[in-house]
Amino acid sequence: MLFLSEEEKSEWRQRSDEILRGALSPGECCDGIRPNLIPVFYCYAGTLLSAKGLEEKGASWIREGAMLEEEGVFFNSFLSSFLERHGGRLVMPAVVFQDPAPFLHFAGVPTLKEARAAFRVHCAHSLPVFTKPFRIMDIGCGDGGLLTALLSHLRKAGRIGDIAEIVLLDASRAMCAMAEEKVGHAFPQASVRVVQSRIENFSGGLEGHFDVMLSSLAYHHMPRETKLVHLKKISPHTDHFIIFEVDSNNDTPEQFSPELALSVYQSYGSLIDWVFSHDAPLETAIPSVDAFLMMEAVSFFIQGRGARTDYHMLRPQWHDLFREGLGSAFTCRCDSIAYSDEYINLYTIHYGR
Repeated sequence: MLFLSEEEKSEWRQRSDEILRGALSPGECCDGIRPNLIPVFYCYAGTLLSAKGLEEKGASWIREGAMLEEEGVFFNSFLSSFLERHGGRLVMPAVVFQDPAPFLHFAGVPTLKEARAAFRVHCAHSLPVFTKPFRIMDIGCGDGGLLTALLSHLRKAGRIGDIAEIVLLDASRAMCAMAEEKVGHAFPQASVRVVQSRIENFSGGLEGHFDVMLSSLAYHHMPRETKLVHLKKISPHTDHFIIFEVDSNNDTPEQFSPELALSVYQSYGSLIDWVFSHDAPLETAIPSVDAFLMMEAVSFFIQGRGARTDYHMLRPQWHDLFREGLGSAFTCRCDSIAYSDEYINLYTIHYGR
């Protein structure tokens, strides 16, 4: 993952002010910018102009940036195509996860499937053997596919035997229904309880104790300060907390900051590329991008902290959060990469008593 120096951040902000005043146009702003980051700067300028209501100018910067993308990430190209489909405006015409189909298609792309398989191996290697009937809660369970595969793998690896209780927590009614059917079918002897809620609305009334609490690409939907509040609430109710997450600097940087633009460019550019590289018809791939990944990406450009719903963090930030939120009784049992390239990582972090 690439980062900006403090000097680069300052320079990018100064140039963006000139662009907003109309003093710089595409082609006049590249001196001193790292060559491989010039397309990112065009994205930064274009999204800033669009968010400030200068949509035509913003779209032109993004189009120019797309022409400069030669290898690696092609976020300007994806964003320019999205703008063409939505009247040239940075908008969020759909509610993320209202329809589960776009996410389910994303979950089935080969890169993510392989990363999830690595995640299951990480869990089996870092968890102890549970001799009593096993209890687990999945925070942001989605359709239940990851949890079903994980429990089957843990059984095969000899880490668990009988499963006493499975709690499926998700804000989406459709996801809850699919997860209940999938998990219930796979483990008919277990007590499966479905809770349609966000963890923010559930943690205060949490009862019972779970051997493991799991959260895959879900606990990042809160800013760090809110993550901490609810982690402290659920800490007494579990012995192990495991996340599967994407490494991105999308939490603490403020809206309109160069560092946030660079992080979104890399992370969502990579994720969207996975979808379009997958052998699927465009009528399936485009909704997966427009109604899921691009919805989230656009939110970073038009919504500030507290308004948007995604706050991915860097691995060191997760470790700081777990040490503070879970307390000294917990230690890190696993920090392993499930997928990695120059621009994005997917990883497993496991803290246990």
